[in-house]
Amino acid sequence: MKWIGRLIAFVLVLVLVAGVSLFFLPADRIAKLAADQLRVATGRDVTISGDVSMTLWPVLGVSLGELEVGNADWSEQGPMLSAKNAAIGVDLMAYITNREIRITNIEATSPTIRLDARTDGRASWVFTDASGDAQIETETAPDRAPQAVSIQRLEITDATLVYDAEGSDLVSYAGVDLSLDWPERLGPATIDATLRPAGSDVQVAATIGGFAGFITGQVQTLEAVITAGGGRAALNGRASTAGDVAGRLTLDIPSTDAFFAALALPQPGLPAKLGQAMSVSTDLTLTADRRLSLRDLTADLGGNALTGAADINLNGTPQVNAQLNAGALDLSDVTGSGETGDGGTPSAGSGWPTDRIDASGLAAFNGEIALTAATIDLGQFKLGQTRTLLRNDRSRMVFELREVQAYEGTLSGEFVINNRSGLSVGGKMFARSLSMQDVLRDAAGIERLTGQADAEMSFLGSGNTVDAIMKSLSGDGAITFGKGTIIGIDLDRLMRSGQVGGGTTVFDSLAATWDIDGGVLRNNDLLLSLANYEARGAGLVGLGNQTSDYTFTPVALRANEGTGIAIPVRIRGPWASPSILPDLEAAIDLNLDKEVEAAKEQAREAVRSKVAEELNIVDEGQDLEDAAKQKLEDEVKKGLRSLFD
Repeated sequence: MKWIGRLIAFVLVLVLVAGVSLFFLPADRIAKLAADQLRVATGRDVTISGDVSMTLWPVLGVSLGELEVGNADWSEQGPMLSAKNAAIGVDLMAYITNREIRITNIEATSPTIRLDARTDGRASWVFTDASGDAQIETETAPDRAPQAVSIQRLEITDATLVYDAEGSDLVSYAGVDLSLDWPERLGPATIDATLRPAGSDVQVAATIGGFAGFITGQVQTLEAVITAGGGRAALNGRASTAGDVAGRLTLDIPSTDAFFAALALPQPGLPAKLGQAMSVSTDLTLTADRRLSLRDLTADLGGNALTGAADINLNGTPQVNAQLNAGALDLSDVTGSGETGDGGTPSAGSGWPTDRIDASGLAAFNGEIALTAATIDLGQFKLGQTRTLLRNDRSRMVFELREVQAYEGTLSGEFVINNRSGLSVGGKMFARSLSMQDVLRDAAGIERLTGQADAEMSFLGSGNTVDAIMKSLSGDGAITFGKGTIIGIDLDRLMRSGQVGGGTTVFDSLAATWDIDGGVLRNNDLLLSLANYEARGAGLVGLGNQTSDYTFTPVALRANEGTGIAIPVRIRGPWASPSILPDLEAAIDLNLDKEVEAAKEQAREAVRSKVAEELNIVDEGQDLEDAAKQKLEDEVKKGLRSLFD
C-alpha cells in the first residue's frame, strides 16, 4: 500500500508545482499562446490588446481588453469579430500534463461580427486553414508535433451582426446572443442564437455534424429550426458554409406578416387563402450560386392547397419556373370582387368595389407557372376544370387560358394584368356554348336571359380600383345564341294586347355585336328571331355605372295580313331595378311611318297608271322612264321627217 501513498503524494506535488507555476506564468504569455491557438483554428489574424489579466476559476484563462479576429483577405468589411471585452479559457489538465494551451471557451460581450458573402460562392466565415493538420507554432514548443485544435464553447452576448451579401442590401442586427457547444473536435456542434431584429426574439437552433469539416466548407448533416413571430421553419438535411443546402423543409406559419415582421423584413401582405397563413413541406436543394429547386411540394396556403415542383433563380429578381396542381382554388380575395363586409357579393346596381387594388406583388418575380385546378373561384366568376399558363415579366402578368370549363361551356384566350406604369387589365376571350343566365347572374345579377351562346370579345381597362377599371373599359365583341328565353316579358302578349307584365318569351336565335368606350357598351344590330315575331335592338349599357338605356323593337310578322305591327320596348335605369315599358310614342311614329309609306306607294301607283295611260303604254312591266324616253324619241323623229317632206 506504500506505493499507492507515494503515487498520491507525487500527484499532489505535481499539482502543487503546476498550480504554483501558474502564478509565475505571465498573463500576456497565456494570451499570446491562446491567440496562436485561435489563429491556427481560424486561419485568420488574431490581435489581442489592452489590459490582460489571468483567471483561475471557473476555468484557467485570460480576460482581454480588446480582441480582433481578421476577416477574409478579399472582404472590405473590417475585422470579422471585434470585441472590447472578451475572455479566453484554456484546458488546465492539458497545461499540467503537456504544457499545452488548448482553448476551451471564448466569451465576448457586445462584440461586432461581420459576415461577407459574394455571388461567386466566397464566404468570409469559411475557415480554410482549420483542419486536423494545423500546427501550433510557439516559442516554447518549436519542435512539437502537430496538434489538433478546437473551440469547445463559444458564447457571445449582445452582439451586433452585420451581413453583407453581394447584390443585396446590407443587413444589420443588434442584440444578438449566440452560443456554440463543440465538445469533440471531430463530433457535432450545437448552435443556439437569439436575434432581435425588430425587438421580438427570433430563436435559431441548429445541430451540425462534423463541425470541423463544416467550417472548412465541407457538406455536413444539418438540423435547424427558426422560430419567429409565432411561426416555425425547420430543415433536416445537409449543408455547407459555401451556401449549398439540401433536405426536407417544413414551414408552419400562422401569420406570414408576423413572421416577416419579426425578421425585420417587409411584410408581404398576402391575401387570405393565398399565404396569409401557410403550412408547407418540400424537398429543397439550394446551390452556392443561389439556384433553388423544390420537389415533392405540398402547400396549404390557408385555404388553398397546392402540390407540384419549382425551380427558382434567386439572383436579383427571382426567376421562377413552376408546375402546380390545385383542387378547388379560391382567388376571390385577389380579384377584389369576393365577399363584402356583410358576407354577400356586390349586387347589381350597388356599384363596383372602390377599394384600392395593390398590384405591387407583380414585381416580386419573373417567369412562368403552369397551373391546373379542378375549380377556380374568381369572386364574381366561377370556373371549372382549368389548365392555364401564367407568365410574368417585369410586373406584366399574362394568364393564358389553355383549357377552361365554365358555365356549361368552354373558354380560351388570355387575360393580362399590367402594373408597369399604373394598373391596367385587358385580354381577348373566346367562349363556346356558355350558359348566359349563369354568366350574367355572376357578372351583373341579371337572370332574365337564358340560352347557350358563342361569344368573343376584347377589352382593356385601367385604374387602381374595380370601379375605375369598369368605367374606363374599351373594346369590342360579338355574340350568337341558339334557342333561349327572356324571363319577365311576354312579347306575344305585348304584341296581341299591348300589355306588359310577367311571362317568358321564347326565341329561336339572337345575335349582336358591340363596341365599348369609356365603360359604355353600344350596340345597334341586335336581332332576335321568334316564331311569329322578330325584334331588333339598339342602345347603351353602362358597364361602369351599372345602368341601361336600351330599346327592343318587336315586330309581329303575321299580324294585319302580314303587314306587321311594331311596338318598341325601352329598358332603362339601374341594373338592380330597370323599368321595362313600351315606348308608345316611338310605336306610333314607327307604325305611322309605315302607313305614310304605304300611302305614298298608293299615290305612286295612281300616278303611274295615269302616265301610262297618257303614254299609251300597253306593257305593264315597262319602266315609265324608259317609256317616256321612247315616246319623246318617236315624236322628235316625226318632227324631223316633216321638215324634209
